[in-house]
Amino acid sequence: MEVLHGVDLAVPRGTVTGLLGPNGAGKTTLLRIMAASILPDRGQVRILGREVQRAPARARRDIGFVLAEERSFFWRLSARQNLRFFATLCDMTRHEADRRIEQLATLLEITGELEKPFRDMSTGMRQRLSLARALLHDPQILLVDEPTRALDPGAARRTRTLIDETLVAQLGKTVLLATHSLEEARQLCRQVALLSDGRVTIHGPVERVLEQVADVFEVES
Repeated sequence: MEVLHGVDLAVPRGTVTGLLGPNGAGKTTLLRIMAASILPDRGQVRILGREVQRAPARARRDIGFVLAEERSFFWRLSARQNLRFFATLCDMTRHEADRRIEQLATLLEITGELEKPFRDMSTGMRQRLSLARALLHDPQILLVDEPTRALDPGAARRTRTLIDETLVAQLGKTVLLATHSLEEARQLCRQVALLSDGRVTIHGPVERVLEQVADVFEVES
């Protein structure tokens, strides 16, 4: 069964590009292909000019993947212990990992959460920890899958501000953001692409695209 069909999408550096689509449209599959966690049957994905399929390990060094799920964390371990584990997968020494964890904890305002078991963290803080994990190796590109799903309005607003003002404006990251929220796309994105039935059907400046797709989504109040 084909999930994606002839997707053609370019993401400008130093901006947030939105990947809009209802549940089941193929957004997460596309992000996983770009992150080199699964390989496509055909076609090419280029990250910073390099073809992902030919050098997936190199592509993973350039990319941070923020998943919408929490199953990859160890629930009984503290936030710090989780980040130390993931740092070893990035070939970081213990000293490098601890220094980077402290930097990210300050940046993402989770210093007070580092010794707390993951199972005791709020949903919003778990999302920030997911961002910290993706940023451990200081990638240039972030693939972010529905970052405000299941968050209350206040936590969602703080997460959007973090992406906009810290990750992009301050750190200069390039973000591809998968969402089904028009309001989120309007607040964060310079351009958006609509993914429908595995195809990019509309792609362009955010306001122009949102005018055409408003009837497909439920706008947040």
